[in-house]
Amino acid sequence: MAECIFCQIVEGAIPAKKLYEDDHVIAFDDMNPQARVHVLVIPKRHLVSLDDTQDSDSVLLGKLMVVCAKIARERGIVDGGYRVVANTGREAGQSVFHLHLHVLGGRPFAWPPG
Repeated sequence: MAECIFCQIVEGAIPAKKLYEDDHVIAFDDMNPQARVHVLVIPKRHLVSLDDTQDSDSVLLGKLMVVCAKIARERGIVDGGYRVVANTGREAGQSVFHLHLHVLGGRPFAWPPG
């Protein structure tokens, strides 16, 4: 999708500090960090949100979670704890309509969120 900022990052049209990349997934620092560590993990294939996924996306969704854990280990936030967030829809705070997981850590978080 030409107008999707994350698709443009995947295509290389918009630069991003890539922390991980394989054939299906890419991870990069968030441009507007909400914690000391704030990384976005996205599928290269355009999916609007979790609500856009099917049973056939199970392997991809698992891969996204594995990459989140890898990023947390590499960024040194495992011992203190970290949060993985997928906002789905406007009312949940989704502002870019390309499925993405936020890996957040390096500060305390409250519960419930929002």
